[in-house]
Amino acid sequence: MYAPERQQEILRIARESGRVDVLSLAEAFQVTAETVRRDLKALDRAGLVRRVHGGAIPAGRLDFEPDLAERESTAADQKDRIARAALAELPAEGSVILDAGSTIARLAAQLPLDSGLTLVTHALPVAARLADHPDIDLHLVGGRVRHRTRAAVDAWALRAYGEIRADVAFLGTNGFCAEHGLTTPDLAEAAVKRAVIGAARRVVLLADSAKHGQEHFARFGDLADIDLLITDSGLAPDDVAAIEAAGTDVITV
Repeated sequence: MYAPERQQEILRIARESGRVDVLSLAEAFQVTAETVRRDLKALDRAGLVRRVHGGAIPAGRLDFEPDLAERESTAADQKDRIARAALAELPAEGSVILDAGSTIARLAAQLPLDSGLTLVTHALPVAARLADHPDIDLHLVGGRVRHRTRAAVDAWALRAYGEIRADVAFLGTNGFCAEHGLTTPDLAEAAVKRAVIGAARRVVLLADSAKHGQEHFARFGDLADIDLLITDSGLAPDDVAAIEAAGTDVITV
């Protein structure tokens, strides 16, 4: 297959799937990763895709947002490791906010049955995992529920988070980087995440390394707003050093 034909096929896959990654394309086309990177660079120069960490997204798709089922199955092993590491950041007692997101839901599923914490969430999947824990004091924040994330947003949710001060919040994100901070495709979702950051004394970001370098439409904070990032070992050492130099501790698992 000639380079222009391969690039046309890469563009088709990107538009259908919303994202392509270098390693999968290299395997699919039986070429080296460096060849794929040159293809993506050519498509990026042509304005057809936007390169992100590990791959690319179609140009004009900063608002792309995979549905809940797709997020649950993506990077599952990494998310499980991140969730297990996050257990060590729970307070012995006190109050915790759990944001929406597939990695946060994995953390909720691993919480000890005898946990006596006060937990607050606006995410229906998270609340469903905790509703049967008799020792957990569970508070469900209300609002308009977004179908794609099953999370409450808008005025009710913002008001509720404006009235509390939790010991720690576990936050999810669609993208993070030192230059553009924390981003997500939806403005309403971003507003709630911003409120969650403001409602906690300590903020822990749970994000797999594939989200590093991704940039989405709605910005809701800086990495400086995050006390600790827990991610997987796919995050390059140079990127870890840059994030830590900005004041955020990093744990890789």
